[in-house]
Formats: sequence, C-alpha cells, structure tokens
Amino acid sequence: MNDKLFDEREEELDAQDALTDEEMTEGDFAALLEESLSGTGRLEIGQQIEATILQIGQDWVFLDVGQKGEGVLDVRELQDDAGALTAQVGERVAVYFMSRAGGELRFTRRIGSGPAGAAQLEEAWRSGIPVEGRVEKEIKGGYEIALPGSARAFCPFSQIGLRRQDDPATLIGQSFPVKISQFGAQGRNIVVSRRAVLEEERRARREELRKTLKEGQRVMGEVTSIRDFGAFVDIGGIEGLLPIAEVSYGRVENLADLLQVGQQLELMVKSLDWQAERFSFSLRDTLADPWGQVRERFPVGSTHQGKVVRLAPFGAFVQLDEGIDGLVHISRLGAGKRISHPREVLQEGQPLAVAIESIDEAAHRIALVPAEAAAEVAPTSWNERPAATAGAGRSGLGSLGDLLRASQDKKTRGRERRR
Repeated sequence: MNDKLFDEREEELDAQDALTDEEMTEGDFAALLEESLSGTGRLEIGQQIEATILQIGQDWVFLDVGQKGEGVLDVRELQDDAGALTAQVGERVAVYFMSRAGGELRFTRRIGSGPAGAAQLEEAWRSGIPVEGRVEKEIKGGYEIALPGSARAFCPFSQIGLRRQDDPATLIGQSFPVKISQFGAQGRNIVVSRRAVLEEERRARREELRKTLKEGQRVMGEVTSIRDFGAFVDIGGIEGLLPIAEVSYGRVENLADLLQVGQQLELMVKSLDWQAERFSFSLRDTLADPWGQVRERFPVGSTHQGKVVRLAPFGAFVQLDEGIDGLVHISRLGAGKRISHPREVLQEGQPLAVAIESIDEAAHRIALVPAEAAAEVAPTSWNERPAATAGAGRSGLGSLGDLLRASQDKKTRGRERRR
C-alpha cells in the first residue's frame, strides 16, 4: 500500500473534520450521535455490500462502506482491458469484504479475477469466502470446475450437492458458489465444495424456520426419496417424512405410482420435534375431505358399482370412490350359504354392485350389502307392521282362550250330529 497516498488521505479527512468547540453546536452532536447509531454493524468475511466511491488514486480506490474506517479496493478492479476506468467518484458499487488488518478494510468486486486472482483465491480459501464456479466436465471421481481468473479446481462427486446426483451430466455448464477446501501449489492444486455452501445456507434457513414454522402451516417441499412407508420431503432447511397414510384419503398400495423424486408438493405441517429432529407432513390434509358430502352422494338404500380392494376374515372392503370405502360383512356374502372367508366368493380388484346399509360419518364407516340383497336394507320397524297380520302364519297351538273356544265348538257340533 502506498504510504504517501494514505498520509495525504488522512490529512484531507483531518481538514474536513476540524471543528472548534465554538463551531460544534447541539445539532452537530445530535447528528453525529444518530450517525454513529445507524451503522451497519460489524462486517463478516465474504459479506457483500453496496459501497460509495470516495476517491480514486493511482493504485487504490477509497470507499464509504458505512463503517468507522474507509474501505480500499484495488483500482485495477475498476479498469477495463485497456486500463480505462469503468466507474467514477460518487458511484455505488457492489463489493465483497475480504479482510481487516491495521485499521484497513480490504474489498474486492470479483474474487479471483484480474492480476491478483491467485492471491484472492488464496485469501478466499483462508477466509472461507465462496467463489463462483462453473462445472466444465465430468472427470474421474468428480468434476472439473472453472474458477474466476482462469483457475481450475476439482470437486468430488460427494461435494457437489447435499445428495448424490443420479445423472452427473445434468450439472455440466451450471454455475454456482463453491468454497475452496484445499489450495496448494500456488493455485495449481485447488479442491472446492458446493456442499459446504449449501449446508451453510441450510443451517441459516433452519434457524429461520425454527422461529416461524408452525404445525398446521402450509409449505412447499421437494420429494427427495421414496420408501415403502412414505416419502422424505425437503422444505428448504429441514427434511421430514410424508407417511403413506398421509398421502391420500384413498388406499395407497405403491407410493411410486403417485410420487417421484424431485416432485414439488404443497404440504401441511403435521408435527415438529426440533430436539429429536423429527418432522412430518401431510398431503391429504391439503385436499378436500371426500366424507364431507357422503350422505348426499351415497344415501342409505342406494346402490352403487364398487371395487373390492381388500379381503379380511370378517368381510370385504369395497371402494365406492377415491377415499371412501365400505364393508360388506361376511354374513352378507355367500348368497345364503355359510362361508369361512370372503375369498371363497370374491377376489380383490373385482367389481361388485352394493347397496348402502348404514353410514357412520364420525367414524368414517359405511356398511354395505350385495345389491341383490338391497330389499333387506329398506328401513322398517316392528311398530310399522299391520296389527292384523302380526300373528299370521303361526304354527303354535294358540292362546288358552282359543283352546277353550275350540273345545266348546267341538262339543256343540257333536251334539248336533247325534240329533
């Protein structure tokens, strides 16, 4: 750094700030206090900010970065290939904070670019500052990554993302931030990791979610893997389980028929356990409940064409619609013959005409009978039977009064015959 230039800059600042006690008013103190309280806070290595150009020297550019001290930027980063300046005093530029030493705040516009590229990449490695990388091609064990300033780096397959890529070729040509994990041979041996950047972003999102995410909240997520018991979904910051029972109101036999890895889903947060890091979601809760109008759609006594979806020792489950199943009890099967299992007369997947016998909306249960037995479903009661027919068809001897009257009638007919 040019000591003479710094001395001249300090003298200029001293002249600007030279105020006597008489010149300093109460308003000046208030303005200075407000200015000191409105600072942007301590800068972090790698942080990007907007800075204003205060002065352009032969080697360095002085910047107002909202801090107590000024920032400095290599003037070559504001020059084109011909050496002409691309910015002027008073303009605002986006810069990255590189280091703080001896009261000097060092910034850069493009890490790894320009004549000081190798030195900046080494500083980025030491400070953990992300740099922009472009996937050039797939090589043994990973990828070749192009860094700023024509530098080349290697990224292992395991470090290119949070999960292994099924098709490595899909990343070729893509650009994204990476962190330098190894820097050797003056920049000729560089290893980078995209995963380190993604994990850092994920930790930040996780902390934000912990403050804002609530059970019952709707979120967007991406399916990351599918298992027999459910699917794992990443909502950006945390990954949780979508159980197979929470996918649909209907019966799901094979999740792969409904979901695929990479699919975007709108989900409801079912449960959050931050301590155990267990989170669950529901897709079913975002859908309309098919039981909401079940009595209107399936009134008692009506017949419908269903499909046998499961056979159990006590009966057959028949699907009437997506998410709505009913049960035909085993006693209603067999057309009057006693059977020991529904499989003797039915098989899963076959169509079956059924009639609605009863509905329990609260328990989500529907009792069914085969359609041919629909007449049995008509709602009746003993009180509705005609009194005149209540004793019709009896095969017993009757009441005591009936027996006495019959005996008296028999004696009378016998006397008449003897006469």
